Amino acid sequence: MTLNAQVLIIGGGAMGVSLMYHLVKAGWTDVVLTEKNDLTHGSTWHAAGLCTHFAHNATIQELRATSVRLYRDILPEETGGTCGFHRSGAMRITSNPDRMDEFAHVAGLSKFTGYDLRLLTSPDEVAALHPLARTDGILGGIYEPDDGHVDPTLATNAMAKVSRERGAAILRRNPVLAIRRESDHWRVETGRDVINARHIVNAAGTWGWEVGQMMGLNIPSVPVLHQYLVTDTIPAVADRIAAGLPELPMIRDPEESWYVRQERDGLILGPYERDAQPWSIDGVPPEFGAELMPPDLDRVEHIIAAAMARIPALETGGVKSVVNGPITFTPDANPLIGPAHGLANAWLLTGSSMGVMEGGGAGWFLAHWMTHGAPPMDALAVDSRRFGSWADRDYRVKKAIECFGLQFGVHYPHEERPAARGKRLSALHDRMLARGAVMGAAHGWERPNWFSDRSGDQAVPTFRRANWFPYVANEVRTVAQAAGLADLSVFSKFEVSGADARAFVDALGANRAPNVGRIGLTHALTPAGGTACEFTVSALAEDLFYLTSAAAAEEMDEDLLRARAAGFEVRLSNVTEEMGVIALMGPKSRAILSSLTNADLGPGFPWLAVRDITVAGVAVRALRVSYIGELGWELHAGRADCPALFDALEAAGKPHGIGFFGAYAMNSMRLEKGYRAWGSDFTTERTPAETGAGGLIRPEGRDFIGKEALLRRKAEPGRWEMVLLSVETDSVDPFYSHTLFHQDRPVGVVTSGAWGHRTGQALALAYLRERGLRDGLSVEILGRRQPVRVLETAPYDPANTRMKA
Repeated sequence: MTLNAQVLIIGGGAMGVSLMYHLVKAGWTDVVLTEKNDLTHGSTWHAAGLCTHFAHNATIQELRATSVRLYRDILPEETGGTCGFHRSGAMRITSNPDRMDEFAHVAGLSKFTGYDLRLLTSPDEVAALHPLARTDGILGGIYEPDDGHVDPTLATNAMAKVSRERGAAILRRNPVLAIRRESDHWRVETGRDVINARHIVNAAGTWGWEVGQMMGLNIPSVPVLHQYLVTDTIPAVADRIAAGLPELPMIRDPEESWYVRQERDGLILGPYERDAQPWSIDGVPPEFGAELMPPDLDRVEHIIAAAMARIPALETGGVKSVVNGPITFTPDANPLIGPAHGLANAWLLTGSSMGVMEGGGAGWFLAHWMTHGAPPMDALAVDSRRFGSWADRDYRVKKAIECFGLQFGVHYPHEERPAARGKRLSALHDRMLARGAVMGAAHGWERPNWFSDRSGDQAVPTFRRANWFPYVANEVRTVAQAAGLADLSVFSKFEVSGADARAFVDALGANRAPNVGRIGLTHALTPAGGTACEFTVSALAEDLFYLTSAAAAEEMDEDLLRARAAGFEVRLSNVTEEMGVIALMGPKSRAILSSLTNADLGPGFPWLAVRDITVAGVAVRALRVSYIGELGWELHAGRADCPALFDALEAAGKPHGIGFFGAYAMNSMRLEKGYRAWGSDFTTERTPAETGAGGLIRPEGRDFIGKEALLRRKAEPGRWEMVLLSVETDSVDPFYSHTLFHQDRPVGVVTSGAWGHRTGQALALAYLRERGLRDGLSVEILGRRQPVRVLETAPYDPANTRMKA
């Protein structure tokens, strides 16, 4: 039998069923979900059902908060039943000062997002909330009064009930056998039927990697075994119930790596061991469905002992059952949500290690994206294309093990985790290391973050001023006084050629295509007018344009370019791996470069110009553009030619005091110019006008996606405003996600920040939800309110005289 569907969802866990529910509520018809076993089989059915608002990212927090509202309020009202949601509240406790900084940071972000997360600053506050916990050695914690736990099966079936009532079809015990693209639809062969669907969604969870293989994708997720134990009656818990006392709040000790929650008159204890155990990496056994692995408590005995020491009542109940089953982990422990790279009308909703906790919100998030052509919030933390083909088997396995072991790890700003590094190396990688580069990872690439004069030096993670601070100061000083070299090969790079190249670039975003020989900046928009992509556009000829963008945007930008090229006579090439980029920046840069080329570097090569020149015998695409506010060039060359080009530039620069600079110095300097960054400052939620790029909006005489929405939002009085702030601080510089206050009202949020070494002040970019606020502003950083001043012009060279010299 052949079925036709508008969308086929593959997988009947909490994530897939939530998507089905939200799609039918959004008006989609012919929604079909197929499940190889029964609903909730795989991971959902054996989940402990914990629900929290705690998150380091506003989008992840909203996924979790949406799930709570759905399970607690919306579904019971719609179905007349219950999802078994218990609003017990939850707390996290710690003996680690860095963890207290982390808690203060999350609590501060929550003041902007509007969720109630309360910092606990003493052991007494912990004891008052959880009388069964010992508090010796505890510094404090964070309390989430609206957290709770849900029955995963009841919640999933409630969403399925509403979906069926609204016309969705659920095919149980109907495994997917093959998937292929045919003309304008997907043909999916299942155990019973052939289903032709306009859209397909991989929501297969434990089977996500296998279904991805059928789609022609490498899904970077790995099932990892997680076990928890359920106790018999705990007398102290039973006594509380008999006395009519409220349910104990869930409690987590991230330093000891466990959580405990009440389960009737007993407790559930969930440990996360550091040495994770991946399971069925290359394919789940065909017979697996609602099965569990045998208990393996020896692996977690030390964690159980630590939990019993903290909550002695645990020792008074026997072990009633042990749950040992798979949950999936991605390389960063966030779910994969969004379009599948390179495939038309194919989507991912998989890879969540918190499938119940995030599932209700994840379904809402993807349904909005599929319905409106853009996500409802910034999607970078969850976008399914944040990993590329470089995320191979070795990478996904090592990172899954790392993420599981650091499930309760401190989330530091600028943190660089060590597993599975070195996947993408620029042609200058060895030279960077030889000159003291301390590397970071950017979309699989190794990229210099900063340069040390000590062999083997590494960044010490902290929420405060880091050990690399003086080194970055030196890099900035060298660039400002002489010149610096940087390896920027991580940029995403595309060439657009063909008869319609100019027309295509003109229609790409809010800015017009530059004239030949010139460079422009354009923002491709979402249908709602938000910023989807940011491209530096170099016009090499009427029929040839060169586009560069952020490293992390490579797959997203390529998808957008290819989708929007439909109807144009153009050829699009991703040349990211083929081209390297060396930045030469600083007041001595012209003198250094002129010693290696016969090209005119003076009036004939003005600011924001592009020229093909020869440097030290190497063919170079030279862009006179600077993200740091100094005279300089980006030198783009073939990968094989980059080492020789670098050596020549370094040798020519030595008499001028040349040095090197990394990503941290670049971030500091671009903030001194007030330059926005894609992924932190530019997001899909805000228009370029709100972000401060109104001067790059030139809509006249052109049509482009998002134009009408952009112009409408630009005229709205309630639009947001991005401002550059000078922050009064000491040893704690702003970084991101700090709430901005006007007197005592939360009115905005910091998107990026750093210390400005050339200007001697802490700087931050922030969105204000109310335009025009200037006096009485402060920002909360790690629990402390710091006065801020809005800077109406860039604090460093506001007239751009240095770049234009």
